[in-house]
Amino acid sequence: MLENNITANASGSDDFSDKSGFDTDLDVKTKQKSKRPALYRVILLNDDYTPMEFVVYILQELFHKSEEEAMIIMLTVHNQGAGECGIFPHEIAEAKVAQVIAKAQKDQHPLKCFMEKQ
Repeated sequence: MLENNITANASGSDDFSDKSGFDTDLDVKTKQKSKRPALYRVILLNDDYTPMEFVVYILQELFHKSEEEAMIIMLTVHNQGAGECGIFPHEIAEAKVAQVIAKAQKDQHPLKCFMEKQ
């Protein structure tokens, strides 16, 4: 089928332009590397009123930590004043912080939580 579209010109070479049915102009598209989204650390702060059991519950319920992981993070918060719950993209970190604050307020605990860029 391709040979029907080939014609010899005066110089004897084959002419593929327009009659070949192929686009001879190449569109070169460069692939842009997508940036990884910025990540944010979700941090719990220690206070003198929130029970340790509630902090463990929050870590297990909202951050899907095992009991052992939750205990380690809770003790870090208790002993060092703050502890990291996880690292997330901005929207997820923001939602986690809001969930922690909402649960703490609902149960009347002064637990504080914030996020910071990693």
